[in-house]
Amino acid sequence: MIRRSIAFAFVVCAAACGGPAEESAVVRGDLAFAADSLEEALAEYQLAVRQGDDSPEVLARVAHTFTLLGRVDPAAEYYRLAAAADDRFADQGAADLMHLAREAEAGNDRFRMATAVRQALELRPGLGLGDMALPLARFYFRNGEYGRALPLYQRVLVEADSAPRILFEIGEAYEETGDCRQALLFFERFRDEAPRAERGEADWHIGTCGLDLAQELVPRGGTAGGVAQLEEANRLVARAIDVGQPQHRMSQAWFLRGEVLAMLGDCSGAMDAFSEVRRLEPGGATPLAVQAHERYDAINFGRGLSSLRSSNRCY
Repeated sequence: MIRRSIAFAFVVCAAACGGPAEESAVVRGDLAFAADSLEEALAEYQLAVRQGDDSPEVLARVAHTFTLLGRVDPAAEYYRLAAAADDRFADQGAADLMHLAREAEAGNDRFRMATAVRQALELRPGLGLGDMALPLARFYFRNGEYGRALPLYQRVLVEADSAPRILFEIGEAYEETGDCRQALLFFERFRDEAPRAERGEADWHIGTCGLDLAQELVPRGGTAGGVAQLEEANRLVARAIDVGQPQHRMSQAWFLRGEVLAMLGDCSGAMDAFSEVRRLEPGGATPLAVQAHERYDAINFGRGLSSLRSSNRCY
């Protein structure tokens, strides 16, 4: 529990210096507070406010007592009122609310934890979150609020040594927001740092994001793209093939590799890739296998016409 004798010292001094109008309810509240009768103290302090004493000291008394009773929202509201009149109370309010956040985290009450941290940040926007940044990031991630989770994950990376699992979670968050390029960086970092037995967990994400990005880079309708763009697509597809994931897209990966290599003018490499599609597809008679066979034949029979082509493409 918060050390009341220190956190509440300003209150006793304020009571001694107050005028006759506040002494009745406020002093009774202070006596009840000192006797650990928090509900009675709260009632007296709120009575003082209703009687017109809305000084920041009295408002802070109400807020601090709500904190000790574990009530996040009313504590934050009264601290906001106190801080609006005297900015010093913003620091005390933020400290009290972070204390409540840690209590909630210890009790596995993630919603209450997140509420307390959010209220603390509203009082002090630049507040350092320390060990609360990761629990809050994970709370937002689990609730699908990836845009709110990512800045908190980044704080964790800056402020502390990060376990591989955090890198993986950041990769997932980027992937969920549609930013596969950033996601791949974190999945690869996770794969480099994680124990060997856990690396395969990232492979599915590396292959999925890589193939999705590669498909975006490869021009549609057979139109040739820039060499750098095609080379990047080739690198991404090669990495997906290297990790072998996702398995159900490996035929598609080899077909895409064949298309890219054909556009880059690597006809032998393209033919090998299309052959692999036919090998992977059951019976070699699926639509993708048939299409790969057609691409293979187009390159094979068109090699003698290479001098007539206006570009280095294989077909």
